[in-house]
Amino acid sequence: MFSTIQKSTYIAYIMVICLLLVLMIGCSSSPTASPNGNKAGQNGSESAPKKGGTVTIGLKKEPDSLDVQKSSVSEGQFIGSLMGGSLLYEDPKTREIKPYLAESYTVSEDGKTLKFILRSGVTFHDGTPLTAKVYKETFDRALAPDMASSPAGNDLSAVKSVSAPDDRTLIMELKEPSATLLFYLSSPDTLQPLSTDAIKKFNKEYDRNPVGVGQWKFESWKTGESITLVRNEAFNWAIPALENQGPARPDKLVFKFIKDPQAQMAAIESGSIDIARGIPPKDAHKYKNHDKFILMEYLKSGISFVVQNTENEILKDSNVRRAFNLAINKKAIIQAEINGEGVPANGPLPASIFGYDSSIEQYAYKYNVEEAKKQLDAAGWKETAQGIREKDGKKLKLSLLASQSTPGNALIQNMLKEVGVDLQIQNVEHATAIEMAANGKFDLFKMEYGAHDPDILYMLLHSSQIGGFNFFQVNNKQLDALLEKGRTTLDTGERQKIYEEVQKIVVDQAYLIPLYTEKKYDLVNKRIEAVKLDQGNLMLNDMWVNE
Repeated sequence: MFSTIQKSTYIAYIMVICLLLVLMIGCSSSPTASPNGNKAGQNGSESAPKKGGTVTIGLKKEPDSLDVQKSSVSEGQFIGSLMGGSLLYEDPKTREIKPYLAESYTVSEDGKTLKFILRSGVTFHDGTPLTAKVYKETFDRALAPDMASSPAGNDLSAVKSVSAPDDRTLIMELKEPSATLLFYLSSPDTLQPLSTDAIKKFNKEYDRNPVGVGQWKFESWKTGESITLVRNEAFNWAIPALENQGPARPDKLVFKFIKDPQAQMAAIESGSIDIARGIPPKDAHKYKNHDKFILMEYLKSGISFVVQNTENEILKDSNVRRAFNLAINKKAIIQAEINGEGVPANGPLPASIFGYDSSIEQYAYKYNVEEAKKQLDAAGWKETAQGIREKDGKKLKLSLLASQSTPGNALIQNMLKEVGVDLQIQNVEHATAIEMAANGKFDLFKMEYGAHDPDILYMLLHSSQIGGFNFFQVNNKQLDALLEKGRTTLDTGERQKIYEEVQKIVVDQAYLIPLYTEKKYDLVNKRIEAVKLDQGNLMLNDMWVNE
């Protein structure tokens, strides 16, 4: 979305990197919209929005770069998004993709040609105009061979060529139709237009001198301490969905780097920062209905789950996989693992992602120990006096691969023991876990993902990804066809139906044991008005300082 905190762009290949690096930690935090917000007048103020003041936000990491085409750190992408804009945008109410810096756009009948007509009057922070030629040069830079593996290069991987026949017309020729490309083009971070004059001027120093078209412009970067943005007085091309159509209201936006969570809490309590992003769940409860702060709650855009290796001799049987789903008490795991700060997951997608089937609760597995035992009976695994089931003289013995030791692991072990399974826990470091999972050398594997588009399921479940991130070893031709269609279908309604069918198949075949979606919290000082959430993204466009 537009002008957001922690807007982690979903990119299929970047997700590979995220999963490699942060299995069991999480790659993204861009969840479901929350009704909670700090809107104008909500704090009892009857005054109208006004200009002036400084807003300070605590960040846990310092960006690696403010060149959004190169930054691999979400904080860099987030700050960059505040200084940029996007060809398209995702409507916060309807979730439709609509024109923004493009006044209009069309898609050819075969889905391989995108034509954009740019709006007039948009200028960069350095005063140069935004033209189709500048956009082409921006995209050509991202498509250059030395940028192929960069975030921007991956975003544009479906693009064959870009042309600009005149100042307002931009044409993108694609290798194949791409539904996800429209999503990328609605993000004001990686694919925002860049001032080619500024890139030429600053050359290798551009990453510390970014120039965009957004509501905020760069002022300074104090290494190890802070980054400061100032209001772009010329800005008057806001997204139609926003209340404030002009320049930002505060004078400055300062980002302080505070790695330690408790130091961040101390900073917001003392007033040295105004917004704390991602506060520890254990601290959240004391800020509910607080007289000084607004607690903003949202759901992470991803799920924690258990992979079931369908090539395992025991787990080849879908009855066994279904039984394991029925045996798991998700609420107990949520309480033990994340202090109750989450909601049960029903299938392979969280409710926050486009494509989620709202009727999934009707066919998802519900905790039922007796039914789990019946499924194992039907699979031929018989109870024994020792409590561990057997079949053809072989015990029902498996291992759970995990890259972190958590209370939830032991609970899963005990829950499966209750239905007659001898489950051993195998804790290994991340790289080893990834290698073992990719090679199919495991039974069950506990992990999580974060994403913003259902195309993540292609990487996780398409047969072409076996040996990669299809740890499930799933080879289902019907599922393959749907996943292929889902990534090339541009019609939103049709795409929704495709992913609803995908979820039905995945749940029916019980390829995974979905566990939960974690809750996240932001804390905002009440002196800062009109801070809002959209799908877990903190929206700052309408924000103002009330003092």
